[in-house]
Amino acid sequence: MLTHFHPKFSIITVTYNAAAVIEDTLQSVITQTYKNIEYIIVDGASADRTMEIVSRYREHIHTVVSEPDRGLYDAMNKGIRLATGDYVCFLNAGDELHEDDTLQLIVHSLTGLAGLPDVIYGRTAIVDREGHFLRMRRLEPPENLTWRSFRQGMLVCHQAFFARRDRAVPYDLRYRFSADFDWCIRVMKQSQTLHNTRLTLIDYLNEGMTTRNHRASLAERFRIMCRHYGYVQTALLHLKFALRLLYKK
Repeated sequence: MLTHFHPKFSIITVTYNAAAVIEDTLQSVITQTYKNIEYIIVDGASADRTMEIVSRYREHIHTVVSEPDRGLYDAMNKGIRLATGDYVCFLNAGDELHEDDTLQLIVHSLTGLAGLPDVIYGRTAIVDREGHFLRMRRLEPPENLTWRSFRQGMLVCHQAFFARRDRAVPYDLRYRFSADFDWCIRVMKQSQTLHNTRLTLIDYLNEGMTTRNHRASLAERFRIMCRHYGYVQTALLHLKFALRLLYKK
């Protein structure tokens, strides 16, 4: 007999002066055909029209918080504390669920499993501000993801990584740009079942804080990798990456 699940998804969108991009994100959540959703907006006291736009959709949003915070990852930690669902997913302002039935397809992919997996993951499409497809994300999710997989980089986009809420540790606020990389590794370290949906889950806007602060983000990622995988192995991996780039040239 096949097992059918009906998990509750806590989708968390963190915003700050995101009026230019927030509406498409809101609509991508509230138009989902799967309805067991808890939508949470954590705003950092925006000074633009962000909250005015959010208010138009207030009846579809479970929780809205707008107050000063200590940055993106502090706001994400607030979202985790507010969440009550089986899974938490962080959908940044400007990003969207790939299709209106994305969550329904995720649930269908769970059919037959013995229980709800600790992590659900999938692929990511890169889009422009108009939502036009540009390309698939360069790094592809592995068939069988483990915490060791991220030695090769962040193979699963943060937004396409759904964590069981009871596995969702707080973000480490020591990291300004790459706490999501560290978070995913720490979640996976305490997870036993990681489920590959083999679906495209997210349309990712081709810009963001990490993109704008690329060098600082890479430095943080090196520190994070040293912490989880050891300095020697991390240094050897980066030497391998550098040699590969030189060889391609």
